[in-house]
Amino acid sequence: MKITFLGHATLEIQINEYSIVVDPFISGNPSASQINLDDLKPDFILITHAHQDHTLDVEKLAKDNDSVIVSNFEIVNYFQNRGFKGHPMNHGGKWNFDFGELKYVNAIHTSTFPDGSNGGQPGGFIITANSKSVYIAGDTALTYDMKLIPLHYKLDLAILPIGDNFTMGYKDAIIASDFIKCDKILGYHFDTFGLIEIDQTKAIEDFKKAKKELIIIKPTEHLTI
Repeated sequence: MKITFLGHATLEIQINEYSIVVDPFISGNPSASQINLDDLKPDFILITHAHQDHTLDVEKLAKDNDSVIVSNFEIVNYFQNRGFKGHPMNHGGKWNFDFGELKYVNAIHTSTFPDGSNGGQPGGFIITANSKSVYIAGDTALTYDMKLIPLHYKLDLAILPIGDNFTMGYKDAIIASDFIKCDKILGYHFDTFGLIEIDQTKAIEDFKKAKKELIIIKPTEHLTI
């Protein structure tokens, strides 16, 4: 898997010939100004919840690429009613897609579309492909539900929010890494705007003290697992 950070909580994941974009928020994110939406060709769009900073560019990407939108029932229904293709899921369920297995797991947050429509309950995803498993937590607080994940998956990477205020901060992310039994963490959902600014150096140091690795990369940078 090649995982490219596109700013805030947006990711592009390349698995074999398939492109997956997670929570597209690019056109409204100044830190992602160097990214051209037209360069993204997602076969699938995964959505963790309905907030604008996770759904702003869904419709353009889905229209231009005939993408399949994957999320909870309410979010997929919202976009299907607008003529887009979708695959609805719900918490605890999994499905084998062309790119691999996807499981939809719990998150603690809120989820409402900018127009006030119901976005159902927020979630996260575990992607398993080519003998690798990656947990994408979405916007979430620290929760004991995370302890269920290592009962079924040996994670190679976890992507956790670290910006605090709207989600857990990096100190809770250290605890989360214990819960999910994964010491390699890609941090996201931080520094996009004032309420979620963090001391990146301190965050990385605190992870090291806990004998864990916090990876912080800039938009368009990637890692491969």
